[in-house]
Amino acid sequence: MLTSVQKEILQTLINLYQSSNGKSIKGEDIAEVMNRNPGTIRNQMQSLRSLGLVKGVPGPRGGYKPTIEAYHALNINVSDNDSIVPIYKNGQKVEDISVAKIEFTSVPQPGECEAAIKVLGSIKDLNLGDTIRIGPTPVNNLGVTGIIVGRDDMDNILLVDTHTIRSIPKQTVGDIASRDVVSFKVDCSVKEAARKLVDNEIDGAPVIKDGKVIGVFTLTDLVNSIANDNEDKKVGELMSTNVVIVNEDLKIANAIDIMLKKSISRLIVADNNQTLLGIVTRTDLLDSITNLKEFPIITN
Repeated sequence: MLTSVQKEILQTLINLYQSSNGKSIKGEDIAEVMNRNPGTIRNQMQSLRSLGLVKGVPGPRGGYKPTIEAYHALNINVSDNDSIVPIYKNGQKVEDISVAKIEFTSVPQPGECEAAIKVLGSIKDLNLGDTIRIGPTPVNNLGVTGIIVGRDDMDNILLVDTHTIRSIPKQTVGDIASRDVVSFKVDCSVKEAARKLVDNEIDGAPVIKDGKVIGVFTLTDLVNSIANDNEDKKVGELMSTNVVIVNEDLKIANAIDIMLKKSISRLIVADNNQTLLGIVTRTDLLDSITNLKEFPIITN
């Protein structure tokens, strides 16, 4: 059974090791972070080495490295750089830090949900009252947003009062795209385009020329054409070229990022030759995330 001091030393070693990109850590560096005597650290390191939790690295650039057993002793999952789960504070990524585990501690309580966040790296810059965003996690794209309401420096745990918890499916845009797509030809008239939009209850559609997507004509383009007395022009002259064409194997999580960054409400799905395959709207993406159809509606 590890003492509280040994746990703190081991956690500090892992934090420093995580941010050093695998370099050995000197006892003096651990002592400085913990504000303890270097002699105390050296003495405790002997015990930790005998327990197989720490290995010593000889030489002028030597020091200490945690073993896999050290991670297990502190209940930390061993991960590589490809599995780093980031933390953002005030919209800015916190460097040299990663989430090792997320445990929801009060899910059954109505109106509240707290999460215990096990962190790899120093949490000294994360304080009570800070709003943070965690994720996405590599396996299920889990993301958590909330306010820090507790901090355990000994075990490197943040207690977060969550505001939002989301998990984006691993599906691709090809899995949810509408395949029966309404489209316009470049020589389509404004009146004909307006009728198509109304009849199909849509607010936009791709414009096709020689079988390829070259733009999109939306309700906004229609209103602008009327306001500017351009009703006599063709769709190809009035369409928006701010169209984003994606491959059908694009992940939903990436599709959401593209929509947010580009400030658009639809993605055109096409093959490498820009031949139209389907369309994905913001509503399609929201439906795929919420999956409300899979849950029964409960009424009193």
